[in-house]
Amino acid sequence: MDPLAPLIDALHSEGRLRVWSLVITVFGDNVQHRGGRISTARLGRLLGRVGVEPGALRTALSRLARDGWVTSEKVGRSSVYRLSHSGLARFTEATGRIYAPPRNQPVQSWVIACGDSQPGMPLGGGWVLRPADTADADMPAPALAVTGALSALSDDMRDGLLADGQRDALDALWRDLNAIDALSPSPLDAAAARTLLIHRWRRIVLRYHEPADELLPRALRHPAAPRARVARAYHRLTPAAEQWFDDADDDVMAMPAASDGVGWRFCNKHEA
Repeated sequence: MDPLAPLIDALHSEGRLRVWSLVITVFGDNVQHRGGRISTARLGRLLGRVGVEPGALRTALSRLARDGWVTSEKVGRSSVYRLSHSGLARFTEATGRIYAPPRNQPVQSWVIACGDSQPGMPLGGGWVLRPADTADADMPAPALAVTGALSALSDDMRDGLLADGQRDALDALWRDLNAIDALSPSPLDAAAARTLLIHRWRRIVLRYHEPADELLPRALRHPAAPRARVARAYHRLTPAAEQWFDDADDDVMAMPAASDGVGWRFCNKHEA
């Protein structure tokens, strides 16, 4: 049995695959810290491993070029793609949310706030709930805020904090993580598994407010919070995955050496 079958089946079971979105994941996770460009041969090898047909990849690259996400050039007999300036700016805006480090201690104090553009889990009526230690200098001042311990949170309230589709998305993430935990992957399989992990994680964190572990419904709570477990799987896959991008064969040229950009992902800066 293909060791990546659970991940590949999950990718293709969610309706028509948006190959262009998967390509953007590859650029953000695998290409930007390696000179910022990738050949169609290597891109095709990686995405072919997860069931993307060559024709679908060509269509996706054409769409991304037409929409201003990527540019291409010829290097010898190969076509090489890179993110455009505007595509890079759009992805960079999301990078911090995708690769932020997991919390390393429980939440001790909470804020219930209302006001324009307040971050947090929506409570309805313009109110949000968030950990008190997530304050940011760029955060707009709330119109009203109450800070203190969270003394009660019912199961119904926990369920209500999740947006439509968020529970299913988190369930799917746990299934992928369970499949990754069972892998002893080759370099190509590690690169493919890491790509699929970040593709799912990216869609979750960019689509939904990320709940602190203490706010999750009990059925979704595990010994490790989602971000912590994604970080652990990511770092386990990375050495073999990076090896695959280092390697070359007759059809696929090696990529430029990795910068230290991959080292800070899911880590505090002093830990990277």
